[in-house]
Amino acid sequence: MRAAVVLIAGLVLAGPASAASVEVIVEGAEPGAGAVYVTLCQGSLTEAGCRQGQDAPAQGGAQRFLFRDVPAGTWAVAAFQDLDGDGRLGRTQLGLPLEPYGFSGAVGRRARPDFSQAAFTLAEPGSALRVRLARALPRR
Repeated sequence: MRAAVVLIAGLVLAGPASAASVEVIVEGAEPGAGAVYVTLCQGSLTEAGCRQGQDAPAQGGAQRFLFRDVPAGTWAVAAFQDLDGDGRLGRTQLGLPLEPYGFSGAVGRRARPDFSQAAFTLAEPGSALRVRLARALPRR
């Protein structure tokens, strides 16, 4: 009986997993050419999976974004530069990105992005990662 009380007390004291911070450093944005959007994604790289976002005017060089109080778990980062100011990643009729974009992890640019290739595990105290923006197609 005493072991059960100790176990239950330990579960109550442990509580939920702690939150951490994620610093995302975005490189490759074209200075002064629209905002840079960065999102944290969980489970997929779709709009439904990418709900925590930030944006800032594009600056040259590396641009830092800090997400606070992010629950521990498996996450990915998706980023793009909104050159036309519509708040969305511009695409061709075939779905190819027209604006600079990038992901965390080992996502290549030759196929549709995969969450598992972009994923990283967030644990305390936090993570810092780089995302390089690039174009899928040459400038028009």
